Amino acid sequence: MTTAPRIPEAPAHARPARATALAGLCLTLAGAGILMGSITAEALFDGAYSTHADTLSHLGASEPPDSVVTQPSATIFDVTMLVTGALILTGAWLMLRASGPKAAGVCTALLGTGVLGVGFFPLTRPGPHTVFALTAFVAGGLAVILSARGTGQPFRALWTTLGTISLVAIALGIFFLDWAPVARLGEGGIERWNAYPIVLWLVAYGSYLIATARGRESINIDE
Repeated sequence: MTTAPRIPEAPAHARPARATALAGLCLTLAGAGILMGSITAEALFDGAYSTHADTLSHLGASEPPDSVVTQPSATIFDVTMLVTGALILTGAWLMLRASGPKAAGVCTALLGTGVLGVGFFPLTRPGPHTVFALTAFVAGGLAVILSARGTGQPFRALWTTLGTISLVAIALGIFFLDWAPVARLGEGGIERWNAYPIVLWLVAYGSYLIATARGRESINIDE
């Protein structure tokens, strides 16, 4: 009786590098997915839609009490949030498994939870939708800043800048929406100042993690 050949396990020192690379891949795909999914939903929106007056969530449904769901944009947006939220959560789990910055990993997990919740609960369910959206916006900005702790320059300055812009934007959108500079951007504009730095970070930081992991693997091979 023959037995199947035993597949050798990866060396212990290679596992964190592989987890880091997979985490980076998940985050990069999530950032690209959010960007392209939102663009597609906006382009196919059947009716008036303005990045000045309308938030990203309006792609899934308009404001209650008389929410209007516009297809196919609503389905595209909701599915995008569900898929990318799951990718971010997976990336956060892999970050923590690879012994990455713990605070950044936890906030990234909260970001993924918020994005996933936005997909499950569009504006037709305003209560949970608002909670999950705020979780994504605040936790995302914090994750960007906290990720700077484990990186050198110029990335440390870049992550800190993007995270600060995101958190300042969400504060302005909540507390100073009627202030003239913010009012000129509109609710949709100031929300994008909050959301897009996080999206850019997902792509850039994910790519950074992939490159870092490849560098570690090369060092281990040379040794």
